[in-house]
Amino acid sequence: MFLERLGGHKRCNILFDPSHFLLQQLDYLEFIDIYHQRIKMFHVKDAEFRPTGRQGVYGGYQPWISRAGRFRSLGDGQVDFRTIFSKFAQYDFEGWAVLEWECCLKSSEQGAKEGAPFIAQHIIQTAERAFDDFAKSGADTEGNRKMLGLGRKESANAY
Repeated sequence: MFLERLGGHKRCNILFDPSHFLLQQLDYLEFIDIYHQRIKMFHVKDAEFRPTGRQGVYGGYQPWISRAGRFRSLGDGQVDFRTIFSKFAQYDFEGWAVLEWECCLKSSEQGAKEGAPFIAQHIIQTAERAFDDFAKSGADTEGNRKMLGLGRKESANAY
């Protein structure tokens, strides 16, 4: 509705933060599929949602440590970062992936120390060609024959 009301204006873009989607129980992976062209920045932040018989999405006035939905340090929550980074690679995401640390348990120093390598380990360097594109692989027919113990190719009919 927001995009419709703005006539799809090109400057209407998105800061994607999957932790908030998880806390609201929204499908953050499908959101990427739908809006990937508008996502320009990615807050890499984790969260967990563990509802009980007394508490759900609306955690009330409980302290963060006691809420069903709470922010966690990277890798300590339930956000599927492998799939998020895969989807961004699939869609040639050129925006920023920024660590936003919020955690009800872990110190900010430890969160930052662990967070930067976590992000670096998830960034995908996309392939320059399809893995099964053998035609451009520069195959060495004679070298392959030698490795297979087939000897030198004598003529076109020697196979």
